[in-house]
Amino acid sequence: MSVQFNHTIVGCHDNRVSAEFWADTLGLEIGAPWGPFIPVPLDNGVTLDFANVPPHVTEIQPQHYAFLISETEFDTAYAKIQRYGLEHWADPRQQGVDEINHNDGGRGVYFLDPSGHFLELITVPYGGWPT
Repeated sequence: MSVQFNHTIVGCHDNRVSAEFWADTLGLEIGAPWGPFIPVPLDNGVTLDFANVPPHVTEIQPQHYAFLISETEFDTAYAKIQRYGLEHWADPRQQGVDEINHNDGGRGVYFLDPSGHFLELITVPYGGWPT
């Protein structure tokens, strides 16, 4: 069997709020809750499992999650980012405020989720599409 990435746990303050935010922004469906997790399955079989951090944890260590999406999906997601009034950036250093980038001939944007995780949307993989 080859090695495949199956799932990751996304720590958050409110797993329902975070799962709904990610699913809405990315145009995905929320799966049936399983134990303490609210899953959001991706099209490639990977699942994002949202779980509340323990009550004594007041600050979540932010993680970076990047998603390769189509141009149409980018248009839809970016419209939602704007509708939510989310501050967003053209690069990971939070420069280019309320701008997108055009790296590798595509488009990209960075923004934060409700728990402070860094989300990135790109339409072309780093380095461009293989020839």
